Formats: sequence, C-alpha cells, structure tokens
Amino acid sequence: MGAQVTLLDSSVDALRAADLELGDRVQLRIATAAHTRALCRNADLVIGAVLVPGAAAPRLLDEADVKAMRNGSVIVDVAIDQGGCFATSKATTHADPVYIKHGVIHYCVANIPGAVARTATEALTNATLPHVLALANLGIDKALQANPHLVAGLNVKEGKLYCRPVADTFRLGHKLAS
Repeated sequence: MGAQVTLLDSSVDALRAADLELGDRVQLRIATAAHTRALCRNADLVIGAVLVPGAAAPRLLDEADVKAMRNGSVIVDVAIDQGGCFATSKATTHADPVYIKHGVIHYCVANIPGAVARTATEALTNATLPHVLALANLGIDKALQANPHLVAGLNVKEGKLYCRPVADTFRLGHKLAS
C-alpha cells in the first residue's frame, strides 16, 4: 500500500528476527526515547504494543510528545490493558472506541481481541492447550521440570510469588523459579 513502516524494539534479537521475517519492507530501529519521539512527530499512525509481563506498560510518549504530533494522526494503544503506553491514553470500549486529544485520534480499546472472540479463543486455546495437558498429565512439579516455558510463566506457587515484575510493581519479595 506504499506505507513507510518503522518497527522499534529494545531487543536486538527481536529486531534481527523481524529483519529475517520482513526484510526491507520495514525500517528497523532500536527503541530509544529520541527515536520514538522523532518518528512519532511525523507519523500518520503510531501503534504502541509494549508488554512487560506482570508490570504496568512503560510510557513511550508523554503529553508534550502527543501534542507535537500532527493533527489527525492516530494512536493505537494495544498496551491499554496494562495501563497504556501513551500519557494521553485512557481505556475505551468496542462500543465507543475513539476519542481525540490534542488533535490526535486515540484508539485505546481494552481487550482488543474481544472484537473477534471466537478467533481469539481458538488462538489462545492452541497456544495454551499443550501446557494444560502437560500439567494434567505430569503434575505441576514434573511439568515445570520438563518445560522451561512453564517455568518462565510461573507467577505463584504454594503461596510464593515467582514473578519479578509483579513483585517489583507491588514492592514484594519474590523467589527465583528453578
């Protein structure tokens, strides 16, 4: 469609993977505050899709940055379920999905997959069913020993908190999963 697309990420590995997948169809940049501000100032569409599991989304743009964007540009805040990644974001609904602030159209629908509930449920089921079956067939301890992905997703076990971002957010101690 002729769009100029720039993908920002703080992970060099993620950018390398994107380069292998997308090639020269997109520009890739390390996500720094300066790159983000400069690109957003002239963008027609900015999609914020950041996630720190268990923690609030980091702020990518403050209010002054949004004010500096062009009138009629659009922000889509996919991170709104974690508090939003733009200072001007506030959760909206599928029934009333947009609002305008500082001349910028904001789309900050919480639970975006809810618009395609059946497809989202099928995708989530496909992703989680193997883990559920492992837990059911092996039990918690053996399943954790056998699968590093389960260990990485462990939040609470036997009353102990294992998720560092949650612990940091609420200033609680945590255990390291092994």
